Amino acid sequence: MSRAIEVFAPAKINLTLHVTGRRADGLHLLDSLVVFLDAGDRLRLESAPSFSLEVTGPLAAGVPVGEDNLAMRAARLMGGPAVAITLEKHLPAAAGIGGGSADAAALLRGLAALGGTMPAPEALAALGADLPVCLRSRPARMRGIGERLEAVELPEAHFVLVNPGVAVPTAAVFAALESRDNPPMPEQLPRWGDAAELAGWLGRMRNDLEPAASRIAPQIGEALDAITGTRGCLLARMSGSGATCFGLYASAAAAGEAAARLGAERPAWWITPAGLWRGGERLS
Repeated sequence: MSRAIEVFAPAKINLTLHVTGRRADGLHLLDSLVVFLDAGDRLRLESAPSFSLEVTGPLAAGVPVGEDNLAMRAARLMGGPAVAITLEKHLPAAAGIGGGSADAAALLRGLAALGGTMPAPEALAALGADLPVCLRSRPARMRGIGERLEAVELPEAHFVLVNPGVAVPTAAVFAALESRDNPPMPEQLPRWGDAAELAGWLGRMRNDLEPAASRIAPQIGEALDAITGTRGCLLARMSGSGATCFGLYASAAAAGEAAARLGAERPAWWITPAGLWRGGERLS
């Protein structure tokens, strides 16, 4: 009998991203506070004789459908059961919000629900540093090259995601870093009472990739300035290696108002309000 399942791939944002070193193999060491939002892609998996991938949705253009697609690579890595994958794209690709990794992680969760066996951690490493945290899709502190995860409790918070429509290659951003040996976050993270406390603490932390990415793509600075100018914005920062930026707000109403204003001012940009994603798996 044919079986089908739908899975959600939430956007990932790096509230902080401290680059703390570089290994001999060239991989960078990070210390990052990561959260997931209720904006994301959707995947439908249906039993089929062999794996296939169709990409639909408002941001489907340009998304690869072959082995260059991370979700398809994840499917091959996991093996059976074979499924026809329909990926409905709502997140921009290669945008610093974990779109490809989130899709691959959702695909793996879906295949596991259909009876598949999750690959070993060392095999999953081939899918990238964000894959472990995206598999869990819950707030976490991510260290090392992404393999060291620690659960984090966050207060209620709301966001606006803004992508100015410019591609920023991750490799180019890391190559432009002026320092690769920067201080990590404090060993003990505080317990934040509300979004304002969280934003105040985040303001003393960093995304070490933001200056380098902004030099490559000045539109990132324009996006940050636009977000900062919205009413109720508690913090504006770039996520990951860019070019997506986020604003942090105390309420859904404030985030919605900001998104509407930004959308009216910059109709060519990708802009969406979002809250914290409360699904996902708990970290052990």
